[in-house]
Amino acid sequence: MLTILLRHTVVNVRHRSTISLNYGQSILVRKFLCTSVQRQAHLPQLSPYDVNLILRENEFMYTFTEEQSCSVHGYESNQLGSNRPCEDTRTEASFIHKNAFICGIFDGHGGPACSQVVSKRLLRYVAASVIDRKILKEQIKQKCNSQSFLKCHNDKVDFVKEIKDLYEESFSKFVKKISSQGQNERSKEIQNAFLSLDKDLSEEALHHTNIRTMSVAMSGCVACVAHVEGIDLHVANTGDCTAVLGTQNTETGQWLSKKLTVEHNTDNHREVKRILSEHPKEERDTAIRNDRLLGQLAPLRALGDFRYKWSNTTMEKYVVPVYGEASIPQHYYTPPYLTAEPEVEHHKLTPNDKFLVIASDGLWDFLTPSQVVGLVGEHLSSKRILEPVKIPSGDVSLQSIADLLAQRKAGLTTKPLDQNSATHLIRYALGSTDYGIEHSKISYYLSLPQDVVRLYRDDMTIIVIYFNSDCISSLKDTGTS
Repeated sequence: MLTILLRHTVVNVRHRSTISLNYGQSILVRKFLCTSVQRQAHLPQLSPYDVNLILRENEFMYTFTEEQSCSVHGYESNQLGSNRPCEDTRTEASFIHKNAFICGIFDGHGGPACSQVVSKRLLRYVAASVIDRKILKEQIKQKCNSQSFLKCHNDKVDFVKEIKDLYEESFSKFVKKISSQGQNERSKEIQNAFLSLDKDLSEEALHHTNIRTMSVAMSGCVACVAHVEGIDLHVANTGDCTAVLGTQNTETGQWLSKKLTVEHNTDNHREVKRILSEHPKEERDTAIRNDRLLGQLAPLRALGDFRYKWSNTTMEKYVVPVYGEASIPQHYYTPPYLTAEPEVEHHKLTPNDKFLVIASDGLWDFLTPSQVVGLVGEHLSSKRILEPVKIPSGDVSLQSIADLLAQRKAGLTTKPLDQNSATHLIRYALGSTDYGIEHSKISYYLSLPQDVVRLYRDDMTIIVIYFNSDCISSLKDTGTS
């Protein structure tokens, strides 16, 4: 998205415009246009202290010991809401029965219900799917529940008992089912976990119909989940979140970015072709309209959103009596139109792979993958300067020590304002100009009234995972994954 800052003007407005075609049809084309919006006098000018309080309110940092997760050194995360309540959620956890790490970002739409539920359940479905079947069967004998496989690091809330019991019942049925099956490769197991949870969300709404289960079913979320074990990194993506790997060239020090996800939206022509191929030719002009599924939904894959999945009979029986006829999309002829199936990318880590950034689309509206990797790379280098000086072992000359101290002194000039790299990215996204970070621009974005803020920025949620290069190198040397 284009962002231009004039001395007293902020421009950055999402805009869609209609273009008429010669043969009488119209299409809606997404454009990010620069529209000047004069700073309004009534908007408060936040102080740097106020800005820092807002930006750092939801930040979190965690560092692992090698016993906890050898190939992951730690992670940093943050979230800045635009919607109220925020529709983004995030979860990070360590495995209890093996040395591995898993995390995910969940970007909701149509309300926060689906993203809040999926964020607390999906990783547990994945965890049960990817641990050894022998361990899974032992846990079932010990009457395991969904809490038996992961230790979450930043989980402050829990479901109310009424809905928690229902979710535990669904999870119990799921683990018993997969325990009787052979174990597939990890990518397939992760895909099955996504689809199984989505199936459970549907059955819970239809067989235990109440305001809670239906609110989850009628809203939706996209999800991006990363699983790290040894040198094996799996990234599963459903929807339009993005994961980018940051790699450093050891010879030049240059930072390189590699996208590990492909967004499921109308910019993805392969995805559009897939959807059109699943429906009659007569629906080519209606299945996707105005860059949206059935003219309504921007992501072309998602969990929940059963108003794009259930049959017409089911919609008439369960949805219309509560939500009305308008709840059925126009041209809803041959459902399902939507799937929760993720695409899973498997990457073998190398010592040059330094970090992975996962973020909801609110960040990518402002920054490119290359910019994000560059910013996190610079932030990482700057933080190293602040660490205690380590004198190399062996014979060290006074000149070497002097050079080391000089390098450290020079690095202090680039000391990051934020210790948390996710916060650093949010600050840069909102405040960057050709001349650096401008406080007044960040203040303006954070002061926008609730009824217009969504026009200027979406919810932003970011997780930055730092890899342990020494551990990865040793695993590579021993041939262990």
